[in-house]
Amino acid sequence: MATFAAGCFWSVELAFQRIPGVIKTTVGYTQGSKESPTYHDVCTGRTGHAEAVLVEYDPKEVSYTALLDAFWKKHDPTQADGQGNDLGSQYRSGIYFHTPEQEKLAKQSLEQEQQRLGKKIVTELLPATTFYPAEDYHQQYLEKGGRGGRKQSAAKGCTDPIRCYG
Repeated sequence: MATFAAGCFWSVELAFQRIPGVIKTTVGYTQGSKESPTYHDVCTGRTGHAEAVLVEYDPKEVSYTALLDAFWKKHDPTQADGQGNDLGSQYRSGIYFHTPEQEKLAKQSLEQEQQRLGKKIVTELLPATTFYPAEDYHQQYLEKGGRGGRKQSAAKGCTDPIRCYG
């Protein structure tokens, strides 16, 4: 398992769904103080949760390092409390490690990305805490077509641009 936060969880989930070796993705909330939060709760900014994606993967097919690479490519880790127009602490950047090995690899990866960008990275790096799955309608939201019904491919290896919309 791996857990990442990088803005709105819909587009982050689709990016991970497309990676060969990723078995399952679940969007939800983590790192907050309220037990079993709802989307409405998290959107208030008062629960401390981040919108995140829990990634189940097969390490024989994809490495944790490859997942970290996808994470860095998906968002701007120098933007505090948001991504693009999505602003608020629930949209912060985070890597939430499940094992000491993940912690070590995440720290190394963050340092390398910091050097590559030459700008301060604000991504939080913390132990994974309780992950609360989001409501069913949020799961695989972009693959299902979102509000507008424009489905996006979650096929392994797909490189189509990801459009995020409500």
